Amino acid sequence: MRVADRVALVTGASSGIGAALAERLAADGARLVVTGRDAERLHQVAERTGAKAVVADLVADGASGVGTLLDALPARPALVVHCAGAGAAGPLAELAPARADELIDLNLRAPIQLTRALLPDLQAERGHLVFVASIAALGVAGEAVYSATKAGLRGFADAVRIEAPEIGVTTVLPGAVDTPYFGRRGREYDRRFPRPIRADRVAEEIARGIRRDAVEVVTPRWLALGARVHGAAPALFARASRRFG
Repeated sequence: MRVADRVALVTGASSGIGAALAERLAADGARLVVTGRDAERLHQVAERTGAKAVVADLVADGASGVGTLLDALPARPALVVHCAGAGAAGPLAELAPARADELIDLNLRAPIQLTRALLPDLQAERGHLVFVASIAALGVAGEAVYSATKAGLRGFADAVRIEAPEIGVTTVLPGAVDTPYFGRRGREYDRRFPRPIRADRVAEEIARGIRRDAVEVVTPRWLALGARVHGAAPALFARASRRFG
């Protein structure tokens, strides 16, 4: 799919992968709409990209939620990229129930509801959906709820791909990315390997995946080996994860 002169919506666009992808799509000539909760940062992204900024909380009910975003779209979107997300690090037993609910709402419920609302438009446009999940969809200790939401997002994308063959559906599984995510999850990234990759590198991989109608994008690409081991031998994957992290 080509995005030039077509409406493209990016959620979670105020920072990180969403902001980097907004710049990439703007360079490709998309009619860009960006949304997020951080009004100041979102408007900065909009100024850099020429996008329409829509400040919205996708987990909120009523006027400030998904309805606000839908009402602000200038036309039917041909591309929707779900980048909005949050994490929480620490043992599962120590995670507050309210925080678990927040992760489920933002990482899983919001993209499900937004996709449901926009699917007829995407089908009419023969458009494309992108779900930015995570390699954590395979299961990461200390991030159990986050992993569950990303695995759920991956499964949802697989189902939509079958149900709506008129559109392209790409799932993205990034590894560690150099964004504000780690600070916000409650624990900074502390591993020597693998080193976090740049958000603009992920954005380039997403753009390539859209052009090629890729089913799944894993970045960095060597992480696809872990995904294959997980699928073929989940017990071996679990043992390796316990040993190597």
